[in-house]
Amino acid sequence: MAEDGPLTATALAGRVPVSRQAVAKHLGLLRAAGLVVPEREGRETRFTAVTDPLDDLAAWADAAGRRWDDRLARLRHHLTSE
Repeated sequence: MAEDGPLTATALAGRVPVSRQAVAKHLGLLRAAGLVVPEREGRETRFTAVTDPLDDLAAWADAAGRRWDDRLARLRHHLTSE
């Protein structure tokens, strides 16, 4: 949904199986976490996803996964070489 551009809570609620109130509550939490930015347009507030923190998280998780893969491969080698 992030690729669809700024969306209102009502528009988002129409796409997921939860109430508009639940979507609004989640958007508030995402805003506090810096993962969405609200922009007021007349009577509506449109929310835009901020993906940079998630990109950083994905890069960290990928690097951590590679480190664990390396550690497990060394352990496997050690255990099977004896």
